Formats: sequence, C-alpha cells, structure tokens
Amino acid sequence: MTNVVGDILISSGIIAYLGVFTASYRIDALSVWTKLLHEKKIPSSESFALQAVLGDAVKIRDWNICGLPNDSLSIDNGIILEQAKRWPLMIDPQLQANTWIKKMHGDNLKIIRLSQDDYQRNLETGIIAGIPVLLENIGEILDPVLDPLLSTKKGSTETIRLGDRTVDLTSDFMFYITTKLPKPHYSPEICVKVCLINFLVTEDGLLDQMLAQTVATEAPNQETQRLKCIADSAKFKKELKDTEDKILELLSNATGDILDDNELIDTLTTSKEQSKYIEE
Repeated sequence: MTNVVGDILISSGIIAYLGVFTASYRIDALSVWTKLLHEKKIPSSESFALQAVLGDAVKIRDWNICGLPNDSLSIDNGIILEQAKRWPLMIDPQLQANTWIKKMHGDNLKIIRLSQDDYQRNLETGIIAGIPVLLENIGEILDPVLDPLLSTKKGSTETIRLGDRTVDLTSDFMFYITTKLPKPHYSPEICVKVCLINFLVTEDGLLDQMLAQTVATEAPNQETQRLKCIADSAKFKKELKDTEDKILELLSNATGDILDDNELIDTLTTSKEQSKYIEE
C-alpha cells in the first residue's frame, strides 16, 4: 500500500509511452523513472515489475496457452494491450502476436486486410455484432476510412462514421492491428491514435523464451505444480470474494441484533476458516 502510488504512476507511464520500445530501452527508462520518484520522495517498489502490479496470473497463463511467449517482454505487452484505452497496433515481424490473437479468439475472430475489396464491409459487421476484428499485415499508411474508429476509445459505446455509413460501436467490440515491418515509421497522426506495441523478438527475449521452454521440458513436474498453484489460487480468491459479498449482503439486510443471525455467524465462521486455509 505504501508503494501503490509510485507503482501505478510507473505502470501508467509504461502503458502510455513504452509499448513501442524494446526490452532493454524499457529497463533503462524504468531505472530513470524510479530514481526520479525517489528524488521526489514518492515511494515505489525497488525492483519494479509491471506483471507484479497489473498482471493477473490466471489470465497470463491463459495467454501463454494461446501462444503468447512466456518471456517478460511478451507478458508486459499483453498487459499493455489489455490496459490501454487506444486500439493496439502491434509491430510483429515474427507473427507471435498475430498467432496469439488468433488462438485467443478462435473462430469468433474476423480477419481482414486492407488489400481485400470487402474489408470495410467485414469491419462494419464486426463493429455492429461486437465481434473481434484483426487487421493484419498493414504497411506504414492506414486507410483514412479507419480514422473515426481509431479516434474512439476501446470499450466505448457510440456511433461512428465509417466511410459513407454510420454504425453503432458496441463495448464488446475489439480491434487489433498488426504489421510485419520490423522498424515501421508511422506518422505522428497515426501514433497518437493507436497504442504501438513492439513484439519484435530480440536476443534477450529469445533467451527468455528458450528458458521457459527449457523449464517446461526439463522440469515438467515443477511447471505442472506451478500452473496448478496459479489455478488453485484463482479459484480460492473467487470463493473468498463470493463469501465476502455474501457477508456484506447479510450485514446490509440484517435487522435487530446481528449476533442472533445464525446464517451470518455461520458465514463469518466459514469465511475465517477459508481465509486460513487459503493463506496456508
């Protein structure tokens, strides 16, 4: 709780500015930011990790199952993609992000390219139906038709003008953009409208991925146990949250002396036992 202000400030900076950069540059930037916070006497974690502050272990495991590499850069990229309010444009020459998005949404994903004659109609269908759309293999120039969509925030519900048609944007709609270009140069007009995320695999990133593969191969029992712990932890947290919600509901609806409410007393006892078990 002491470090939460500084940690969230750094996390916000990463999401807003560092997605486009490589892992080594992000580390250098974090070092400067952390030092600056300490000079300003704003407490933050000594060894900051975006995964520790904003990561959900169960969600990250699902991402890995769907093909997201298990290195820190890729996981941070997944968190940036999820938390950013702008639509993601992913620099993805090795197609890792492309593969991950396709596996994560499966047959529900609509895949389009600017070279297709009917890409605008397919995009409209996705927007109206709330279906995720992946615009893949773009160059350095985007179709001006996309401007109204890129100017809207992710998760918003509003009416936008797409070409010569007006369509209703639903909050369930998701829009992903990928490029195979390793070092694209996008205009400032594009950069301010999208969240640029760099999935380019560097030597350090490749070593991280190889390490994850090696652990899974050489120590499968530990890897299986780790995944089971993550799943159990998520299950326990949900059970505890449900119990806490029930306690709050019973307290708000209680009349008279709460000590005479047997259901409330039993629920409190169960909650205490659950908490002790989960902690162990």
